[in-house]
This record gives sequence, C-alpha cells and structure tokens, in this order.
Amino acid sequence: MNNSKSAEHAIAQLDHDLQYIQLTLDNGVGEICLNRADKHNAFDEVMIAEIIHALALLAELSTCQVLVLKAKGRNFSAGADLNWMRKQAQMDYQQNLADAHQLAKLMSDLDKFPKPTLALVQGAAFGGALGLICCCDVAIANSKASFCLSEVKLGLIPAVISPYVIRTMGVSASRRYMLTAERFDALTAQQLNIIHEIDDDLSLASAPIIEAFKNNSPQAVAWAKQLIQVQEDGVIDSKTIDFTAEQIAKIRVSEEGQEGLNAFFDKRQPSWIHAIDSDTKDLQGAK
Repeated sequence: MNNSKSAEHAIAQLDHDLQYIQLTLDNGVGEICLNRADKHNAFDEVMIAEIIHALALLAELSTCQVLVLKAKGRNFSAGADLNWMRKQAQMDYQQNLADAHQLAKLMSDLDKFPKPTLALVQGAAFGGALGLICCCDVAIANSKASFCLSEVKLGLIPAVISPYVIRTMGVSASRRYMLTAERFDALTAQQLNIIHEIDDDLSLASAPIIEAFKNNSPQAVAWAKQLIQVQEDGVIDSKTIDFTAEQIAKIRVSEEGQEGLNAFFDKRQPSWIHAIDSDTKDLQGAK
C-alpha cells in the first residue's frame, strides 16, 4: 500500500508540473496525453523533456503495466513546433546536435520502454509524431488519421526517427514516403504496418488490447520485447541459438516463470493479476 501511495503521489506531483502533456496512472494503465490541442500537439524541447521524464517514472513503477500514448483535440500531432524550428535555425552545430540527441533519446526510451505500449491516433500524425507511433508496440488510428514524412519539403531529413520508421515501413516504402513527402491515409498506414487497426472509437477498440496486456506476466512481456529487439536484424546463427536457449531457460526458473507455470497447472490466476487488483484498490483508497 505504501508503494501504491508513493506511486500516486509521484504521478500527481509530476502531472501538476507539466505544461504540454498530461500524465495519469489508473488500474495499471499509465497514460501520456499530448495536451497542446490549440497547437495541434506540435512538440518542442519542452514537450520532449516532459515525455522523457514521464516515461522514466512510469518505467520504474510496478503499478504501471501498460502505457497508452494519446493526444487531445483533432490531431495526434502536427510534428515539430514552428517556434522550436525557428530556434533551431538560429542554433550552431553543437547546439543542434544536443537538441537532436534529446529527440533521439525520446524515441529510444519509448522504443525500449519495458511495458507494452499502445498509441491511439486521430487526425494528423506528421514528422516526429510518426516516429513516436513506430516506437509503440501497437497502434490504432481513426479513419480520419493521416500521415506524412514532410521533412524534405523543408530542406531537412527525418533523421532521428528513421531507424524506427524504416524498421516499421520497410526500405521500399521508406524510399517513397521519405523522398516524396506524400500524405497518406489510415488504410495505407495499416498496409505499411504503421497501425494495426482502424476504428473511430479509439477507446472501445483499445480496451481488449489493454486487457490482454494486463493479463500477461510483466517480466515475460519485458523479456519478450527485448527478445524481439535483439533479433530485429533477422540473423540466425550460433549466437542467436545460444541467446534464445539461455533466455527461455532463465525465465523458466525465474519467480514469475515458476508462478505462471504453477498457476496454469493449478487452474488458477497467476499472482501478478491479483497484485494489480490490489494495487488498484490501494490507489483508489488513497485518493
């Protein structure tokens, strides 16, 4: 209970200090909501820093089982904020390098977040916003969603998001959309593996996915994400075989691995489901 109260306090304190995002944690689901609807949720160095901070906090909280990335207003995000771009135009190389490293850190932190992540996308998702979506495990968009890698129109390139976009879309599609800066719709995004589902009721569509995430072992989910990342290059050699054998052996003898197997054989729910139920009651009681 003390841990639950501490978690709630940390979330509430950070959310109080945030300018451009909202942060909540309820029933095991952490939410980062982009909150600049009047600016189409365009991001700058402030929003980037806030998301990085929120990710770090949620990653450490055992009471957070799932992360949802969403946005207020008509658009998920129009990409880079114009005032931020004006600042960049006045920066020297070293300043631009430091600035770019922050955006790169955001993408990396979201991509490597140890809990399952779900992006809910409405309206425009341009530039870096597309990078954020490609860093999430699952993405759902409404039928009015549209996507664009518009950087080359401005004489720029989608550099720090490119590893995640190319991994998701593939090289062929990346060649087309990074070079033409064409705008494409939700159906095309689904065909390009950027989003998994199209549904105009994002909340309803996300509910079974969130529930499925929450029913799984937190440790197993984190390890499965690492397993995928290690093998993204598709190489199958002796190192791959040794690594995968070691991973399954380690998790079989781990505390959660043993609990999951015993719960299955005993025909009962595993302890991590009860733990989240208990944490939720503690959080509600602490309000």
